[in-house]
Parts: sequence; C-alpha cells; structure tokens
Amino acid sequence: MTSVPTAAPPRSIAARRRWALALGIVGAVLASYVAVQATSANAADPLISQGKTATASTTENIAFPASNVVDGDNVTRWSSAFADPQWIQIDLGATATISQVILRWEPAYATAYQIQVSSSATGPWTNVYSTTTSTGGNQTLTVSGSGRYVRMNGTARATAYGYSLYEFQVFGVIGGGSGCGTSNAALGRPSSASSVEGAFAAANAFDGSTGTRWSSTFADPQWIQVDLGATTSVCKVTLNWEGAYASAYQIQVSNSATGPWTNVYSTTTGTGGVQNLTVSGSGRYVRLNGTARGTQWGYSLWEFQVFTGGTPTSPSPQPSPSTSPSPNPGGDVLLSYNKPGFASTSQDDGACYQCTPARAFDLDPASRWATSATTGWVDPGWIYVDLGATAQIHKVVLQWDPAFAVAYQLQTSSDAANWTTIYSTTTNTGFKQTLTVNGTGRYVRMYGTQRSNGYGYSLYEFQVYGTGGAPNTPPAQPPNPTFPATHLIFADEFNGPAGTKPDASKWTIDTGTGQNAEQQYYTNNNNANMNGAGSLVIEARREAVGGMQYSSHRMNTGGKFTFQYGRVEARVKVPKGNGFWPAFWMMGADFLTGRPWPYNGEIDIMEILGKDTTRSYTTLHAPMYNGGGGYGFEKIWGIDLSADYHVYAAQWDSNGIRFFVDSTEVFYASKATVESTRGPWVFDHPFYLIVNLAVGGDWPGNPDASTPFPSQMLIDYVRVYN
Repeated sequence: MTSVPTAAPPRSIAARRRWALALGIVGAVLASYVAVQATSANAADPLISQGKTATASTTENIAFPASNVVDGDNVTRWSSAFADPQWIQIDLGATATISQVILRWEPAYATAYQIQVSSSATGPWTNVYSTTTSTGGNQTLTVSGSGRYVRMNGTARATAYGYSLYEFQVFGVIGGGSGCGTSNAALGRPSSASSVEGAFAAANAFDGSTGTRWSSTFADPQWIQVDLGATTSVCKVTLNWEGAYASAYQIQVSNSATGPWTNVYSTTTGTGGVQNLTVSGSGRYVRLNGTARGTQWGYSLWEFQVFTGGTPTSPSPQPSPSTSPSPNPGGDVLLSYNKPGFASTSQDDGACYQCTPARAFDLDPASRWATSATTGWVDPGWIYVDLGATAQIHKVVLQWDPAFAVAYQLQTSSDAANWTTIYSTTTNTGFKQTLTVNGTGRYVRMYGTQRSNGYGYSLYEFQVYGTGGAPNTPPAQPPNPTFPATHLIFADEFNGPAGTKPDASKWTIDTGTGQNAEQQYYTNNNNANMNGAGSLVIEARREAVGGMQYSSHRMNTGGKFTFQYGRVEARVKVPKGNGFWPAFWMMGADFLTGRPWPYNGEIDIMEILGKDTTRSYTTLHAPMYNGGGGYGFEKIWGIDLSADYHVYAAQWDSNGIRFFVDSTEVFYASKATVESTRGPWVFDHPFYLIVNLAVGGDWPGNPDASTPFPSQMLIDYVRVYN
C-alpha cells in the first residue's frame, strides 16, 4: 500500500433518517435479540412483563419513558429525575407468582433499592428483595412473592444523575388456575413446522432459550407443533413472539401429528409480545396455527411453552439412541477453498465484474459468482467444485446474493457427470444457510431449479466441509482479543506544543473535496493544529478554498497503520451548528489497493450531526447494506454531546462489533445475525482509521446564518488495543 486516495470513498447516507423503514422488522428484531441474549433468565418460568404497562414516579424527559423498560430493546431506557427516591413499576395485568427479576442498569444506577410487589398500583408494597450495595450492570435476582404490580423502588443513587434502566424483566406465572403446573412440558420435546426460514428451526422455540427462535417462510398459513410424548391435559400456553408475530392464529391439540385438530384458543387480534393464554384441552400434540401475519415477514417465536395439569394417560416410549455414526465427525476441514469451480454460465460486465465460479470458493465474502446476464437468467442454473479427490461431505455453507435459488439440490459425483442428491429444498429464502449433509464424491454441485426473481443465480460463498479430498489450507486469521483489551498497538495523544501539526508517521492528510454534496475543501494541514493542552483541533472555517466555500480537515492511517480485531477508541468533543458532520470511522484497507466501496467494508464508529447533537450514529456498510440502507443504530441521548468530550469506541472480533459511547454499549452488530438477515459480513480483514469534520451535504444539511464559524472538533486521543 503505497498510495492513499485524495478523497474518501463515497458515503451515500443522505437517507440515514430512513433507517427505521429500511431496517423494518430486522432492526427491531436485532435490538430485541441483543437484549434477550444479555438478559436471558435461567428460570423455567416465562417472561411475563414484556409489553405490559409501566409507570414511574418521574421521567427525565419524553425521550426516556417508563415504557422503554418493557419493550425488549436493549438500547432504549427509562431515566428518572435527578433526585431520591424514585420508582418504576409494571402492571402484569393479573396476579402473578414472581420467581425472578432481571435489571439491566444504565450507568446511572441505584446503590440502594427494593423490589416490591402489590395487588394495587398504590400499595401497600411488600419487599421481595432489598440491597444497599448494588453495583449496577446486569442483575439477575431470585425472588419469591405474588402480586399484580412489581416495583423497583430506588432510595439511593450511585451518581449525580437519576435512576436509569434499559430493561426491567419479571419472570413468573400469571394466573394458571387450580392444578395447572409451572413446568414447561414442551421444553426439549420433538417439534416440527410447516416451513423454516434459513437456520431458524422449529426446535429453537422449545429449547428454553429466548436468544434462539423459529421463523417461517413469508406466507399464510403456517404452523408449528410440539409432541409432548403422551396425551396430556393442557391448561396454559405461553407464546414469546419475535417482531414477526401472528395477528390471527389458533392454539390446537390433537392425539395425532396429522390431526384432526381441536381449537383450545383462537384470536384475530393478536399484537405479539409475550402472551400467556389460559386454555383447556387434551392431546399429545399442541400446535400454533397461524392464519394471518402481523407483518410482511413470516411467523417467528422465541419460545412456545406448554403447561399441563393431570397425569399423562398414554405414555410413549422414547426412541433408543442411534448407533449410526455422527454425520459431523471430528476432523472436518474446509475442502473447497481455492479449488477449481465450474458453472452453467457466469457474468463479467459492469454490473458484476469477473463474477466467475472461482469467486464462490475464495473465502472472500465480497466477491461472488453469478450466472450470465445474457444467457444465464434461466432455470436450471448450477455451479460445482472439484475437491481434487474423493471426500466425505458433512457440511455445506451457502451465502446467497438476492438472486438466490428458491428450489435447489446439493449433489455429489465421482465423475462430474452422474450426480447423487444429498440435500433438496423448494422453500429456500436466501441469505446464509449452513446445511448438515452426508455424501461422498470428488465433485459437489448446487443445482438450482427455481430462481427467486427475474435475475439468475448468485453466491458469495459456497463452502464444503468434510474429510478427504485435497484441501488447500486457508490463510490464518488473527486470534480474537480478550476484552477488555489492554495491549496498546496504536496511540496518538496529541500532546505536542500549540501549533504542532499531526504526526506524519501516523497520519496521512487526505486533501480535496468530499462526497454526498459536502461543501468543504479538506486542506493540507491548514485546518489542524495541536492546542498545547493535549488535544488536536480540527477547525471548520467559512473561506473559499479549492472551489468550495468552506474549509476543514481529514486524515487517515492508510499505508501507515492497519489492524484486524481489537478495541479502537477516540475521545472527542464535537462542534454544534447546522451543517457540521464530525466522524470517526474505519475503512477496509483493500480500498487502498483498488477494491471499490462498499465491497471493502466501512465501519462508522461515530457520526454526529451538528444540527442535533443529542443523537449519535454507528453504521456498517457492505455490498448488501450500504448508504441509506446501512446497518446500524441511531442513539438518542437526551444530553448535548457537544458540551463535553466523550469516548467513542468499537470492540471488534470475528463474532461481531460492539459500539460504545463512554461506558454505554449502544449497538451490537453480530456477524451471525447480519449474515442470516442482511448479507455477507465483510469485516474480517485489516482496516485503517479516519477522522474528519465535514461541512454540509445531503444528510446533515447545509450551514446557515446561525452556524458558528470557525468551529472546532477536538480530539483528545486515538487509541487501539488488542
């Protein structure tokens, strides 16, 4: 890497304000997923507080209402006034037996508080937990009590601020009636469904984890059912819906897996969330039959719990353990890396440059194979790999482009002429698929018989795992860091004398104009100086330079420092005023050697708009999610971020990226979630750092008469640890 571009890559984010629409259910699901992963209860009792009515003694302002603690979203929160005491309570809707409470505190936590229950919203209150030595964070509390209302009563604050909770979760049993058990009879039982979206299997709804889920294809009707093992009296069903819920459905029971089915509950006005349903019926099989979706997506459940009363009347023996060898024995390796690929056709034009078969086997998630735009947008279409020798095939991973196969087979062959099918589907929904298979052959083929749209077939990755073959060893990846990371590998403290310029051994000054209709010219160090007090000052000025009416500064570490995985952070004070757009971000280093944006990947750690400095933005950009459709989060703080320095950071490893402002985690981009809902993850390679202060543009808007010039972005330090 010997040259650095004079302008940063395009960051077409004029439509960032449309994130909510662009992300739709997926964004909401991710936030919910992160929250649940962080706070899953070990207790068998279900979560009964989500979506219920919450009230509080006070709220700091309208951005932090009490309802935020029961929305399942780990990045929204309730915050009180800055005084003692304060309380927040949840109306469970009916008297419940409470077994567990989880509190996910924001840094403004309670050192002393009580968890209380009552049959009335106004008390009297009974303490079921009390402490004077709380340290905040995530707290899982085992409690015992009953009541319709559950309250956190804070009596001593840890900080000068108020009390603030991301989530207040209550676990237990609502009602249930005489003789209804409290154990989930469906836990771990055999299950099946009418359809499955990708890796979201039916079994996920019965595994006791609120971090895994079943999801159907995007059509009506769909069903999911569980085999209780014996005919049993069913008295309650708890449904914990993901964002893709049913507006109309029935709970049904039967003594046969194929029916006939008897309705024990029915609704046409379902609203999702957690639903505790009192039912009465008997059967070995319990089914949710969805007839109308609440969204354009399918049906999706975190958990489907069944509670019973009475004694099983016809116990069924459990099947004996299989004596067959595991389809995934130890020692499996990637067999397909850099092996020869062949296809029915391939594309090589301006829309898909060199999209040859080899691109599906190169372990590069930003390159892909596609069928020809002139002859290949037909059925069937196929691609196969030559493993070099006969192999035992145990797993295949497919990462699809939006031009995916709805129906296809995976096939093996010893001669590339006669093929044996080892997997087949007619309901593929694209994105990433990890398929357990069992086959033998030198050649492995994806044979597509029905396209998802009017285009052809296209795969970013086609990976084959097993034993035998003649595998090539893929490049080694760096180990994941252990967080908190403490080994400093890059730092600039900006401690030089007043007037000193940025360190040329660490930073390349990136001159020229910007993109996105920005109105500044980035000068050659004229707008950047140390202030002599430990900060670098980047100054935006109203002056005609380079054909633009404003000047500013941009610099990067390209060609001087790159890294893969670790913690990167900058302590920054941003300017306030219409048109300002400060940013701290990273670019994939292969951009410097010719790979176009967004195929190289972009990680925006911090972007703030001067017109509203109570909001911060973190975003990822990649081939299938970029610009206004970038994958990220807008955090509303309720404080003015321009009033002081704040630390903006990212913790990055092979599993994903966590974004922080000061000590608060604002967003987690999980690699697995992105691959299964958005597209390829292109962030497992070296990146370099960029800081800049833009003026004007499509997203921040332009300066006006109220915009203060000159204005300054101050950087106390930039550090990277692994």
